[in-house]
Amino acid sequence: MNRILALIERDLRKLMRSPTLIVVSMIMPLIQLVVLGYAFGGKIHDLRVGVVNQDHGMPTVKLREMCGAVAANARTFETTDYTDLQLALKDLRDGRINGVLNFPPDYSRRVLAKDAPQVALIEDNTDNFAVGALEGGFGDIVGAYNQGGVTPRVSGGVTLSVVELYPYVPYIQYLLAGSIVMAIFVSAMIGGGIIYIDDKARGLHEGYLVTPISRLELILGFNLSGAIKAVLAGIILTTVGSVIAGIPNPLDPIRLLKLMVVIILTSLALISMMFLLMVRVNDPLVPRATFGVLNTLLYFPSGAVYPIYGFPPWMRAIARVDPMTYAVHAFKALLLKNTGITAISGDLAFLAIFTLVTTVAETALFKRSL
Repeated sequence: MNRILALIERDLRKLMRSPTLIVVSMIMPLIQLVVLGYAFGGKIHDLRVGVVNQDHGMPTVKLREMCGAVAANARTFETTDYTDLQLALKDLRDGRINGVLNFPPDYSRRVLAKDAPQVALIEDNTDNFAVGALEGGFGDIVGAYNQGGVTPRVSGGVTLSVVELYPYVPYIQYLLAGSIVMAIFVSAMIGGGIIYIDDKARGLHEGYLVTPISRLELILGFNLSGAIKAVLAGIILTTVGSVIAGIPNPLDPIRLLKLMVVIILTSLALISMMFLLMVRVNDPLVPRATFGVLNTLLYFPSGAVYPIYGFPPWMRAIARVDPMTYAVHAFKALLLKNTGITAISGDLAFLAIFTLVTTVAETALFKRSL
């Protein structure tokens, strides 16, 4: 019993000598509670819908005004007018908008003739949450528009014709992008944080300090070695996960090449972030304790499991600076839509700039001394 008590006392003394670990251990459950509580089940709002009015008749005015009322009050979506349907569809495919509401050229004539007029809602169905919100919102608008009168055998009211831009996307495919990013993050956490701190704790780090190698060379060596491990994890998850999730043409060489670019930039961004966080840390327990906090704080606000449109403003602010957000968006665009590099150019630019900034910062903070 005395030996057991001595071990308990030793662990407690060690814990008390690391106040950061104590604080992180207490804050982590609170962060997880708040973030998970808001990350799931939020009401979708601020979706972007392009409106293409090819009719320009008076019957379109009322329905267009009702859409504007929803945008101003419920804020489920906001509308943007387009004069060219093809331009609106291109923006839809590139992810700039979430749906297109199209008034066909014969809309007014069919409304006046009560000849089953239709309005087309073309939606990006790779995001089932946004699709459900759009269909529900526009369905309610059309229902309110058609109120009054007896429904004839052949309906003269406006009906909403839903057009899906892509084949049905099951939720496992929706989650695949986040799973790939999580695999890369775990590799970055281990290779860029835990191993580095363990080497310092074992005294292996001292061997680097007696060599003429510069600080920048040390940082680049650490980052590249860790990024190689993360890239391998990303490649395996991308190929195996695509097959398991049922992604169409999972081994398409052109798409795999584009995915490889995203994997490399994501690995570099996350590994450089981990080294920046751990560059001044000496306690080997700190990276293990912060893993849960970083996982919750970065993964769930990234839109990996639920769209960012449902988040409160403070979580959207986190998403805007979270490198995982841009990695998840890029992977979803390539895996679910098979888009081009131009559609994810903003994501790639953010990851590249993030890597550069964090590398410069960690080089400046790195101490080439004991």
